[in-house]
This record gives sequence, C-alpha cells and structure tokens, in this order.
Amino acid sequence: WLSNAYLIGDQEGGTGVFVDSGAPLRPLFDAVSRHGLRVTHLLTTHADADHIAGDDAIRGRYDVRVVKGDLETGGLSIRALPTPGHKDDHLAFVVNDRLCCSGDVLFKDAVGGGDFDQIKRSVMDVLMQLPPETRVLPGHTDETTIGREWEENPFVRVWRGAEPEGTEPVHVGGDEATLVV
Repeated sequence: WLSNAYLIGDQEGGTGVFVDSGAPLRPLFDAVSRHGLRVTHLLTTHADADHIAGDDAIRGRYDVRVVKGDLETGGLSIRALPTPGHKDDHLAFVVNDRLCCSGDVLFKDAVGGGDFDQIKRSVMDVLMQLPPETRVLPGHTDETTIGREWEENPFVRVWRGAEPEGTEPVHVGGDEATLVV
C-alpha cells in the first residue's frame, strides 16, 4: 500500500489533485503544505479498498469531491481513459498529456489481474497508444514509461507479437493450464 496514492501539482503555490488514497497520506499532506498547493479534487482509478482507504481523510481535510471523469483545474488538464479489466469501471488518468496514473491495469513489467481479454484491450488499445515518453505511475510498484513497457513488459511483448506465447504446462488451483507469459 505504499504507492497507491499520488499528489500531482501544476506548480509551486498552484493547484493540486490527489489520485487514489490507499497509502500513508502524511507525506502527501506534508507535500501539499511544503509546495503551497490548493487541493481541488480527488480522482479515483477504481474502488478497491487499497485505493480508496484514505478518501475520507482527504475529503475531510481539503473539502474536495471525488471525480471519476475528465477534469480541468488550475494548470492541470486531466483525461479519464476507460481501462476496464481489473474492475469494470477502472480509469487511467492522463495529466497534461505527459503523465498517466494507470491504477491496477499497467505496472512496470506486469499487468493487473482480472478479465484477461479486457486487460489486454485496455493495455494495448488504450495505454500503449500514448506517446512512448509518457510517464506511468502505477497503482503498485515503480514508475515506468509507456515506451519502456512497450519494449520490456513481457505481456505487451507477447501481445504485440515480439515474443511467442509460452507453452509450458502448469497447474493452477489443481487445474491444468498453460503458462502463456
């Protein structure tokens, strides 16, 4: 739960928004004060407990509303991209066409769990269409870029045909399966 919340600001003394809230919030609250930000909204990628646990604390402290859609605030232009698969209503947020908060759909070297076909479409048809230099802040794990994931993410490499699907037989929950990636 250490990376399930982000604070994004447009400039020192400017406007800020939170994206998700499932992380220790004290460092983010301190950053609001340190950078003199006026927090205007809380954006939510999806409603799993590990992404909304601090919603009440943020809303109570900053009197903001939760947004699940496009937003213009201060110097921030935010597009909400539907990216179902982990959850039906999952969103990724693209900020100023430079940064993507991908929630639990795309991670460094991995993708999220859920409906496999939907995850594949969300990753390949939505997120991989962003410019390669787009920074990605996932709901878990380290920051990455779209370009890095295009080149190195094993799921993306298989889905785009750069690597063949695996054929190794495995057992999952007592059932026979094939390890594809």
